[in-house]
Amino acid sequence: MKRNTIKNHVDFAMGDNDPVARCGFFLVRAKTAKFPDDPRFGIIVTKKNFKHAVDRNRAKRLLRDWIEFNENMMRDDWDYVFVIRRDILDATRTDGRVAMKKALNYLRKQEINA
Repeated sequence: MKRNTIKNHVDFAMGDNDPVARCGFFLVRAKTAKFPDDPRFGIIVTKKNFKHAVDRNRAKRLLRDWIEFNENMMRDDWDYVFVIRRDILDATRTDGRVAMKKALNYLRKQEINA
């Protein structure tokens, strides 16, 4: 099942108790899905970290590829928000996919404390 994207600013808000996984390329937070039958993901790429639109777009393309590759690792009852870090531009496709797999594995073991 292909996930939709989070589009509303309000839906990106996360709680302090939501599980977080960090790696050199991104930070990912999970929260209970707003629509349980339609899990989503969101990507945050800031101008502060990526001055040029070309870099922001490339970072988003890379992350979307990694998400699509590891989508079976994502829980269907959670929405995910990814915050991209600058080092993603130096990552290879394989390194990113492995990092995504490790981060999602870590999150699968966590529980959301509501």
